[in-house]
Amino acid sequence: MDFEPWEEGVEFEVADTSGVPGWPPEWVSELHGAFGSGVREELAELDPGTTVAVTVVLRSIKVHEVDSNSLAFRHAGRLAVRNALVEAYGPPPRPRRDRT
Repeated sequence: MDFEPWEEGVEFEVADTSGVPGWPPEWVSELHGAFGSGVREELAELDPGTTVAVTVVLRSIKVHEVDSNSLAFRHAGRLAVRNALVEAYGPPPRPRRDRT
């Protein structure tokens, strides 16, 4: 997937290339929706006052017969946001531990 600058808010798109041969379109659509939900949830939890202006384009997915489900794809969407933020801004600062 790609993160692209956009107008304020979150736009989620699915590219035509994100189908899965042999899987019914409604199952794949459910996974797409779960991924998008995870993206939105993670961005909604950013610090108050953070302005979000992004389009997320899901280019392709891989599935596993047993392990691919909505919960896994929702988690993948959340993780994709975390990884994109680290890529763009570096790792978040670690809490300072006082030595006493």
